[in-house]
Amino acid sequence: MPGGRLTQQERRRIAAGLADGLSYAEIGRRLERPTSTISREVTRNGGPGGYRSRSAHEATVRRARRGAAAPSRADGRSPGGVAQETIIDLAVRSGMPRMMARVHVDLLLSEDGRRTAAELVGRLKVSPASVSVAVNALVEHGYVRRERDPQRRRDVYVVDDQAWYHSVAISARQTRESARAAMAAAEVLGPDSPVGERLLRAGTFLERVVDDMRESADRWRTLLM
Repeated sequence: MPGGRLTQQERRRIAAGLADGLSYAEIGRRLERPTSTISREVTRNGGPGGYRSRSAHEATVRRARRGAAAPSRADGRSPGGVAQETIIDLAVRSGMPRMMARVHVDLLLSEDGRRTAAELVGRLKVSPASVSVAVNALVEHGYVRRERDPQRRRDVYVVDDQAWYHSVAISARQTRESARAAMAAAEVLGPDSPVGERLLRAGTFLERVVDDMRESADRWRTLLM
């Protein structure tokens, strides 16, 4: 898949695809771009009914210029940098390690949701080992997927809209394993014993929650397509 910003010609093809009633996924396949790139492009530029290729391209150029010339605050940080740090802090407070959060947010805020390890190292000013640990954890939890770029012979790390579905699925599977472990321990200790009864209630509760999570994720997955 090509990287970098969308070209004006690609935006014309997006507009034509929308006019023909194509889905974001189909437009992405025709352009060899991730579905998330198409959905973000259309959403930020008027939506399916108001997307215009020329105005979308001009708006992107304006945003790039504003970003390049963004004024600094008294502490020397740009407003965009402050916003990014705020998102990272929220992720850290939710339990995500800071380096993992920094990598995840950098991918989320990239134009097409794609970075190589070298790009992440250069942007975040950290060691390759730190990036490697972070991206491996993100892949394991379903937040990011790994693709192979045959032209440059290196891995590319990708975050797209489907990543949210996969992360929920992985979390649900891990929680179900905990639920089953609790219920198995309850059987060993005796479901009528105080500890066994407590574990059985906890396991049953977690299993019901997991069922609801998976059902809800499957029901709303079409919003990501």
